[in-house]
Amino acid sequence: MPPAVRVPALAALTLALLGGLGWEDQPRPATAATAGVTAGVTATALAAPASAPPAFHSDRTYDAVAVPVRLRIPALHVDSNVERLGLQKDGTIAVPGRTDVAGWYEPGPRPGQPGPAVILGHVDSKTGPGIFIGLSAVRPGTTVRVDRSDGTTATFKITKVSRVPKVEFPTDLVYAPTLDPTLRLVTCGGSFDRNQGSYRDNVIAFADLA
Repeated sequence: MPPAVRVPALAALTLALLGGLGWEDQPRPATAATAGVTAGVTATALAAPASAPPAFHSDRTYDAVAVPVRLRIPALHVDSNVERLGLQKDGTIAVPGRTDVAGWYEPGPRPGQPGPAVILGHVDSKTGPGIFIGLSAVRPGTTVRVDRSDGTTATFKITKVSRVPKVEFPTDLVYAPTLDPTLRLVTCGGSFDRNQGSYRDNVIAFADLA
């Protein structure tokens, strides 16, 4: 397994697939000061943002939107239900239960709300390709549609796709609060390290509301 990586408390997310074509690694928990990320045995790595100080108060100035229920990326032949992902008992974030289904990090922003909504997906498994197998090759301008439970759709356009070493995961770029609705699609990528039993990189697609 790769060594633990110390990152800011805002959030931490690293995906790693283990063994053969692999299973994805779990996120490690965030603390008030840091969030450590290590490869696990079965999962994917996303840590929740640090909690606000108890005295903090903010009035919401935007309308709430409905939760996502479906992800569609026609260019990648993706048409998937969206699973809600929460935290497990050890503080790590659960991964989609199936490799052909995407998962939305429920404690974060909803797609279409201000801030970075994060959707995770497997790149592959021991039995074949995962839902985000083609994410690394997607081009800027690609349309991503997120259908919501009230029948509305949030439409995003991918602005860039980055592949980064897991030890250099750009936490701030992915999770930093924004006034605009944004979307992040995350999976594994790069070469597979058989000694470590995981992919060496993460693939991140950044998208803005169209």
